[in-house]
Amino acid sequence: MNPSLERYSRQMRFYGIAEAGQRKLVDAHVTLCGCGALGTVVANALVRAGVGHLRLVDRDFIETHNLQRQVLFDEHDVAENLPKAEAAARKLGAINSQVYVEPVVTDIDRTNIVELCQDADLILDGTDNFEVRYLINDVAVKLNKPWVYGGSIGSHGQSMTILPGLTPCLRCVFEAAPTAGEAGTCETAGVLPPIVNIVASFQVAEALKILTGHLDKVSRELIYVDVWENTLRRIKIAPLLGKVDCPCCQRRRFEWLEGDQGSQTTTLCGRNAVQVAQRVPAKLDFEEMARHLETLGDVSYNRFLLKFNAEGHEFTVFPDGRAIIKGTSDTDKARTLYAKYIGH
Repeated sequence: MNPSLERYSRQMRFYGIAEAGQRKLVDAHVTLCGCGALGTVVANALVRAGVGHLRLVDRDFIETHNLQRQVLFDEHDVAENLPKAEAAARKLGAINSQVYVEPVVTDIDRTNIVELCQDADLILDGTDNFEVRYLINDVAVKLNKPWVYGGSIGSHGQSMTILPGLTPCLRCVFEAAPTAGEAGTCETAGVLPPIVNIVASFQVAEALKILTGHLDKVSRELIYVDVWENTLRRIKIAPLLGKVDCPCCQRRRFEWLEGDQGSQTTTLCGRNAVQVAQRVPAKLDFEEMARHLETLGDVSYNRFLLKFNAEGHEFTVFPDGRAIIKGTSDTDKARTLYAKYIGH
């Protein structure tokens, strides 16, 4: 056995992977969208499994309440004001130095998702909102890339694998995102760590099948689990392929990718906060910005983010001009605050 593969010996003893499959994993490139609850569990498992190149994309920074379920982070990361992608990459690098972990601290939107995914063998969903999921679905179908959807809230969660042309896509199953108030959020329903781990484990299992070339083993069902109600459902979705007039995979209308759907403000799950982003990313000078804001009181910054408080709201600003404004879920108010303290 190649000495560089020795650490994966127990995994290679499994007949479905063996040495040939492990070599495919080592050569694989995965883009993981989101590095929160699901994303940290998925990233941890993929790096330990030896996936050669893992791109971690996340817009957010770490707060104390994340530690209940986001397994790669600790109190030191909170104190350091680290972005999630950066903190996760540091932890993962210590776990497996053979894997190239690429942290990307940015918001996923229609302007960058193609670049983030076009060289990947697989896209994985670690996000907390349907807008990004529909973007992933659009780009996956357009570029013919497999991807694995996952979501969890409260005590329940679900996962589904999309192989463009071979399985229904996300819009075949969920043509439209839930409307406001229709579905619970982390803030209204909470989230239990066990469901996060279960859903993420389903996602990783599907990822290993795809990356080792075992498409015949990929699930053709939507898996639904509720750990509080002791429920496991397997919903057959394969018959939907070609039987529904899907705007994405049948009519090839990529409405989220082309900007017909989506927004530039996002209410953040469980945070009482809104993210405001510019359509054309900026490049902020934090030192200069801190000087302008010093009359407000304490302003702290590092090369990753700048933080200050104003009018009872906490602002976290990123180098590309994005800002997370905590203390409101009103997107119009968030836009007003952004313009007032950060600019247009």
